Amino acid sequence: MNPIDIINKTKKAVPLTNEEIQYLVNGFTSGEIPDYQMSAWLMAVCINSLTESETIALTFAMRDTGITLDLNADIGRVTADKHSTGGVGDKTTLIIAPVVASCGVAMPKMSGRGLGHTGGTIDKLESISGYRTEIPSAEFIDIVKTTGFSVISQSEKIAPADKKIYALRNATGTVDSIPLICASVMSKKLAVNADCLLLDVKWGTGAFMKTKEDAHKLAELMEKVGKSAGKKCRAVVTDMNEPLGHCIGNALEVREAVELLQGKIKGRLYDTCIELSADILELAGRGTHEECVAMAKNAVSSGDALRAFRKTVILHGGDGDICNDVELLPKAKYSHVIYAPKDVQIISVNTEELGMASLLLGAGRIAKDDEIDTTAGIVLEFSVGDKISVDAPLMTLYSNVCSDFSEVAMRAYNALKFRTLTSDVSTLT
Repeated sequence: MNPIDIINKTKKAVPLTNEEIQYLVNGFTSGEIPDYQMSAWLMAVCINSLTESETIALTFAMRDTGITLDLNADIGRVTADKHSTGGVGDKTTLIIAPVVASCGVAMPKMSGRGLGHTGGTIDKLESISGYRTEIPSAEFIDIVKTTGFSVISQSEKIAPADKKIYALRNATGTVDSIPLICASVMSKKLAVNADCLLLDVKWGTGAFMKTKEDAHKLAELMEKVGKSAGKKCRAVVTDMNEPLGHCIGNALEVREAVELLQGKIKGRLYDTCIELSADILELAGRGTHEECVAMAKNAVSSGDALRAFRKTVILHGGDGDICNDVELLPKAKYSHVIYAPKDVQIISVNTEELGMASLLLGAGRIAKDDEIDTTAGIVLEFSVGDKISVDAPLMTLYSNVCSDFSEVAMRAYNALKFRTLTSDVSTLT
């Protein structure tokens, strides 16, 4: 068995055996197979794809390069995990985890940092003063036992093959392959080894999957991989053609999540989080979907989810008082309001462009080691379809590192598509 034969088989769309895939993954992870040979194979996958069986074998091989957690033994009750493929303003984990936990299902979760125009849950949590995302595994488990959930940064011991393969994919233009995306996500999720797994696959201008068709393909493949590992698994496809909620940026998104848990916010973000929470609760056997929706709504309205969130923040070393007063979250030194130049209706949003504008304000990172400004971001004053009067605010930009907003403001403004409203005619701009 050798890498050249494996590369040639995939180049000719000849399926690999499980043993060949294991050999390739293990050899690359250990350093025996060099980058240039793995790069050639990844490009062959991008061109010819993989079969469903090959994708399952690749996922399992990547999972097995590291440790697999035993959450049942450690926690002693039903556990659930959630993965989102990412998007602009996606702070659902901050809401869903305490909702699900307060309904009796444990959520021990490892999350990542943001890269590019999409935010990372770990970055959001670290905008809370004192919150520790890197803690010993025993403390992680103790927090889950106490409050029902904990969110920490990804362990280096979980699927180390994925980290090495993803870095190579990023450097060789081989990121956009559905089987490779599936194996990357699912190898880590199966290593965490929760009983139930919900996969939230985003599509649209603010998501990695730009078309609904591709999102469904990825969702179906991920669900099959999860079920093949014996997990209760469900994949859903959700819309990211506009930001999820009105806030983009780390501290701003924590603020919005807390205000939702306080019962002050409804709308699309609330509806999405309730539905996804209900999906998890249903997978965990808590009742019918309708019953689980009612449970999730009650977790918010009763204050139970907010109390769970506050307790977890405190146990992570964070300032739990933010749950009573969001003004305690860090604030930017500089701000800039963009006003409507005329009476308009918002027709659509290029969500990725808004995410890039937020990145330029300091809220994101281009390279994985870049520092971020936790205060930076954008607060939108509209939803798609809203009518905005002349001189009314469209959005506010925030930053600690950017005091000249002219370039970013133009980019953010140009991300919106308007219909100009007049007394007798409407035009698109």
